[in-house]
This record gives sequence, C-alpha cells and structure tokens, in this order.
Amino acid sequence: MNSQEYKQFYDTVGALNGWDFSQIRCSSEGVEWDFYDQVSRLCTASDVLLDIGTGGGESLLSTASHAALLVGIDLSHTMVETARRNMQRTAISNVRFAQMEAESLSFPSEFFNIISCRHSPFHASETARVLMEDGVFLTQQVRECDKANLVQAFGRGQSLRPDGSLKEQYTKELQLAGFRNIHYAEYDAVEYYEREEDLIFLLKHTPIIPRFGQEEDDFRILQQFISDHRTDRGIRTNAARFMMIARR
Repeated sequence: MNSQEYKQFYDTVGALNGWDFSQIRCSSEGVEWDFYDQVSRLCTASDVLLDIGTGGGESLLSTASHAALLVGIDLSHTMVETARRNMQRTAISNVRFAQMEAESLSFPSEFFNIISCRHSPFHASETARVLMEDGVFLTQQVRECDKANLVQAFGRGQSLRPDGSLKEQYTKELQLAGFRNIHYAEYDAVEYYEREEDLIFLLKHTPIIPRFGQEEDDFRILQQFISDHRTDRGIRTNAARFMMIARR
C-alpha cells in the first residue's frame, strides 16, 4: 500500500475502534518485552513525552501516571478522535492528542524529554529536533518476517523486503540525525489465535495482508490456512518485532 492507501486504511480502523484489540483471544510464547512498559520505566515524573503514531491512544493513556505531560499524535484524524473519546472515559488530565505528520512536527525544538513510536513511521531528523539533549527515543517496529506463514499462504504482505532491512534503514537515519548509543533488540514469538473470528478481526483491522477480504480467493485461502495451522492452543502464526532505544 502507498501512503495514501495506508492513511485511508487507518482512518477506517480509527472510526471503528481505534487500535483496541483487547477482545482478541490470543496467547504468545517468546515475547521478550512490553513496549510501553519500557517507555514507562524510562520516564520520570517531570518528563514531557511525545508518542508518534498513537492510534486510539489506549497505550499512551495507560502510561499517563509516569510523566508530567504526554502528547499523542497520529496522521489519521479518526484515530485522534477515537483517542480523545477514550480519554473522556477516564479521569486522566495530563494527556493531549493531535493530528499531525511525523515528518513535520508542530512543536518547538528540544521540547520533549522522551519520544516513543510503536509500529509507526517516524522522521529521524524531526524526532531529533524536538527531543532535548540527552533525551531518549524508543521505537518498536514490525520485522519483515512477521506473520510469515500468513504471507506465504496469501502470496502478499505488508512487507516483502528481506528481514532486517527496516532496522538497517532506521539505524542509518538515526545516526545521521545525531543519535548515539543506539541499542537494538528483537524477538520472533509464536502466537496462537484461539478462534477463527480472532484471526479474521486481526486481518481486517491491520495491514498484515493488504486488501484482505477484497480478493476473490481470500476466504478460501484463510480456511485452508486455518486447517493447516490449527493446534490444540489455537491457530498458529508468529509475531516478529524489533526495538531501538537511542539518546540524542
């Protein structure tokens, strides 16, 4: 999908439910960290935090007690609207949401102590500009080998580049932007989706298989995939992630 197609996709998801997948019944083996736990551990009570690609704001709201002010931005206006509705259901008062592009941040230079970005594109030079000296940037991204058996079954996926390509690209961009002490970690976990509807919900609300449900053979392929990969624990696939933590 190109950038406009992604924007339209996320607008649709945002209007439906934000980025809340809490109803999916899924278990995992081999997940080595929770990204927003890592973010929370690096925050101090006086920090100002920016979350790029915040989606429906569910994860950012869960970290609100760890910083003085948190700002979540997203390219999709429907995601931002959903995030604001999610906040209205809470007593949280130190979180703000705005529609904004990551490559053109409307903030003063050196405004944030910490910046997070989970499964969303970022612009390294803009991130460096709005981050204070010695500030921390964390990002978690989807590896190219994520959901490998699904991609193989459907013959298409959100990324067909060699595994590690995105990590190399972002490492170079962060270095050019002046980041230092870049730490990298990765995992490739096993996932089990308990019910067929859990897997269908995932495919309809993420870009794992672009245009899922629009191709004539998609549901025939899915039924064969479920038959081939069903186990006693659920329908088996994988979740591959990498994380980078860097200082400016």
